[in-house]
Amino acid sequence: MTNQNETSALPPKTCTIERLVTLKEDIEKVLAGEKTATRRNGRYADVGEVMTLQNQQYVVEKVYSQALGELTDEDAKQEGYPTVEEYKQSILSIHPGMPWLPKMRVWVHEFRLIQD
Repeated sequence: MTNQNETSALPPKTCTIERLVTLKEDIEKVLAGEKTATRRNGRYADVGEVMTLQNQQYVVEKVYSQALGELTDEDAKQEGYPTVEEYKQSILSIHPGMPWLPKMRVWVHEFRLIQD
């Protein structure tokens, strides 16, 4: 796994943090504390950036690249799923026709709730 935490070492963002978590089911998982990471095909946030969901703020703590074939059940749990297979099936249902290629790289955005 390539773990890059320094923003200077990362390529430019391809989207904005407001688009990081948008699906109702995912938002509910974040708010319930069941989802602490999101994988995207582009980089949506910098380390230290803050995402707001229903008046709750979450700070991005890590941003790094990962191959789909490197995913573990622990990674799936960060996404709110018990296993990689369940996470994979969810992603494929959201993106019909998308192949699941083990060498395909995604950007992992790990975040945590900012306590008041």
